[in-house]
Amino acid sequence: MAKEKLFHVGVKALITNNTGQVLVLEVNTEHFTSDKTPHGDLPGGRIENGEAPEQTLRREITEETGIKEVGDITFMTAVVSGIEIPISETQKVGLVLMVYRITIPPESKVMISGEHISYEWVSLAEAKKRLAYKYPAQFTELLTD
Repeated sequence: MAKEKLFHVGVKALITNNTGQVLVLEVNTEHFTSDKTPHGDLPGGRIENGEAPEQTLRREITEETGIKEVGDITFMTAVVSGIEIPISETQKVGLVLMVYRITIPPESKVMISGEHISYEWVSLAEAKKRLAYKYPAQFTELLTD
């Protein structure tokens, strides 16, 4: 058996509005099979076969928030999440998240998918608190004014 841990790679969007607030989604854990701890998240998802990270990011932003137009996409950091994803009844994989800073036009309207139960535009300090469950301090410490 391999000693290496398996990981899936995902991309996440730290979306800011024109007042500097961050879009934080509340995850719908109803369909989760194990850990149902309520937590905040950023829009994004796992990279599909044949997709480039920015393609995945744009697709996931549209699917999860309804936002179709994004401005600048700037790589911010990559972190190992504390969350593990079940891929079978007996196996879980880790999650590496590549986080990008994203700007959106001021007139953008958010319409969340069934993956989330709510959203809110919050300060960086509040985002830091709400994202702490899924994202390590290595990432949340970067959320400063």
